[in-house]
Amino acid sequence: MSSTEPDRPRRTALDALHRSLGATMTDFAGWDMPLRYGSERDEHVAVRTKAGLFDLSHMGEITVSGPQAVALLNHALVGNIATVGLGRARYTMICQADGGILDDLIVYRLGETEYLVVANASNAQVVLDALTERAAGFDAEVRDDRDNYALLAVQGPESAGILKSLTDADLDGLKYYAGLPGTVAGVPALIARTGYTGEDGFELFVAPGDAEKLWQALTEAGADAGLVPCGLSCRDTLRLEAGMPLYGHELTTSLTPFDAGLGRVVKFEKEGDFVGREALRAAAERAAAEPPRVLVGLVAEGRRVPRAGYAVVSGGEVIGEVTSGAPSPTLGKPIAMAYVDAAHAAPGTAGVGVDIRGNHEPYEVVALPFYKRQK
Repeated sequence: MSSTEPDRPRRTALDALHRSLGATMTDFAGWDMPLRYGSERDEHVAVRTKAGLFDLSHMGEITVSGPQAVALLNHALVGNIATVGLGRARYTMICQADGGILDDLIVYRLGETEYLVVANASNAQVVLDALTERAAGFDAEVRDDRDNYALLAVQGPESAGILKSLTDADLDGLKYYAGLPGTVAGVPALIARTGYTGEDGFELFVAPGDAEKLWQALTEAGADAGLVPCGLSCRDTLRLEAGMPLYGHELTTSLTPFDAGLGRVVKFEKEGDFVGREALRAAAERAAAEPPRVLVGLVAEGRRVPRAGYAVVSGGEVIGEVTSGAPSPTLGKPIAMAYVDAAHAAPGTAGVGVDIRGNHEPYEVVALPFYKRQK
């Protein structure tokens, strides 16, 4: 999964296939990735109602193994990795010493002393470097496995049925945030029930050389179920509707997990010290005493779409800032996530607007997420 020219975007193992499907490609975090294949709205609706197939091979896979792997992860991350059972996964974060968020992660426990850390593409090197540095003194190995995996995701209400036709793995017994080794269409894979769309779905970690065979098999198996290839554009609107944060938007080094309303991922009760503990304890106390800006949902009363960086206003005063915004195919209206002053964060708060090119467009404050699937 590498480009012959180091200054050009990297290409995934499925690059030629995306181009053959007529994908509009874009440079994302140093990777050439499919933005859309046709209509991003149609791709979004397919995931909500049927199924979509994504190439996520730009994500950063890092293996941590050895006798003290869990001790290293508990020191390096804010979560309690010691309580992650074999075959299970945990959403967590890695923070700076000052509590600022370096990245949000998913950690899979693959074996007794082996863990797979999956970082965002834009932060993969930062996370790798931080884990390597924090591994000093621990009997554990941190290995860059980005070139050893391709990652495909099938997401949507029909995803389980499609995958079942290609594997004898126990998908019915596979819980949310769990993974198991198996074979899909003859391809060895780590099958994980995780995703970033708000729908049921699976992420399949495979060898890059097997990626095209698996993509084609999933495409054929999903043809009658309405499966379509999906790009990063609809992945963004899907996660936005589901109220899921995106690094660089809702999460940054200038925010702690408590600022982002995700303090629940920080586990002070775990054994031993961890990077950022003191700063995060102070952040937790500040948040409890005087809440900082709160992450809320905004739904437009009109048709104008808010974008990241736009000011949220009330009574002529700036009370917050939009972090993500887009038209919502499911709601049929523009939506946004924004950090706003606590006094204006309650759902239904009157008089809130977004400054869009000098006009204060009216918006309704709502609780996140905008969309929650029926289970």
